[in-house]
Amino acid sequence: MRVALLTREYPPEVYGGAGVHVEYLSEHLARLVDLDVFCFGKRRESPLVKAAFEPWEAIGSGRSSRGTPPDPRPHDAVLRTLSVDLLMAAAVEGADVVHSHTWYANFAGHLARMLYDIPHVVTTHSLEPHRPWKAEQLGGGYAVSSFCERTALESADAVIAVSAAMKDDVLGCYPALDPDRVVVIHNGVDTDEFTPDHHTDALPALGIDPTRPYVTFVGRITRQKGIDLLLAAAERFDPDTQLVLLPSAPDTPEVGEEMRARAAALAERRTGVLWLERVLPRPELIEVLSNSVVAICPSVYEPFGLVNVEAMACATAVVASDVGGIPEIVLDGETGTLVHLELGPDGRPADAGVFVADLAAAVNALVADPATAERMGAMGRKRAVEEFSWPSIAARTVELYRSL
Repeated sequence: MRVALLTREYPPEVYGGAGVHVEYLSEHLARLVDLDVFCFGKRRESPLVKAAFEPWEAIGSGRSSRGTPPDPRPHDAVLRTLSVDLLMAAAVEGADVVHSHTWYANFAGHLARMLYDIPHVVTTHSLEPHRPWKAEQLGGGYAVSSFCERTALESADAVIAVSAAMKDDVLGCYPALDPDRVVVIHNGVDTDEFTPDHHTDALPALGIDPTRPYVTFVGRITRQKGIDLLLAAAERFDPDTQLVLLPSAPDTPEVGEEMRARAAALAERRTGVLWLERVLPRPELIEVLSNSVVAICPSVYEPFGLVNVEAMACATAVVASDVGGIPEIVLDGETGTLVHLELGPDGRPADAGVFVADLAAAVNALVADPATAERMGAMGRKRAVEEFSWPSIAARTVELYRSL
């Protein structure tokens, strides 16, 4: 069986959980099927990558009739994405199954399904209707990204939801979908790579004081991840607690500047606030997570929350909001603490003040009780090993392919 895996992200160009998912899934799928990966960007060295495509940069680069540069058009990013989708659809001829990840590649999979009469499998890592803030990022392109996702999902032969909560969301957003076509296959973690490492060699160079407790956030700079809520909660953290933020890939320059400014303002009021806007090499990330008292995930929308599993694999307790698929991953009182987040009809916190206070209280409680944090971390490690292994996830995925 020849499978074409379509994705925007692939190493070394990985900036979010979907990219990490594809990286590990492809490695394990390749042991079970003939796998070709098609991705965005420059040619990769990986033998799995059949082709990589740069967006058509001519879109939006022209000049107006008066010879002056045009106004910035955020929707051009979507048009450039579609230019890659067309190239991908043309390139996958000969595949027996096409499997797309995120709206960036969904439309390519949909076109391939029609062109070559082959099954299309979609993995849903998030849903456009649940990310209304993307209108800020894409302008009118948000309507186009939503169209691409809806068209692909409603026509797909199978839709993989990364959590049961995500399956509910998929069917809620797209009621035309037959529920029997939506299956739950969780994300995974490589527990041989993500394993506790209590060396502290890398910490001082990052500005982390290994003699003081610290809390770690890892995630993209987007309103989805609740960074603004975390920064507000950190005002109430115990004064000796450090806050280590490892943010990356701002949705927009404006959101990036806003969150950097908030972090800088907090750093002026208290010590130990570290804004490290970079993607750390895996060994350093594992060391940072392993030595954290708490890994924190204050997301307002999270279909799965891969960083929580990575932290658990490093035997670190997790404090997280109870949204989306997180309660399927983090067991409240066992592998961490879940903080209730009530969302309004616009997908934003109904009472941010209450959530912020509860988030701070949960962090302070674990920092003050390292024995409980250590116990939760050990249980999290056990759960990560037993429930979220990549070989079993790849096997279930191939079983789905064969059923089509």
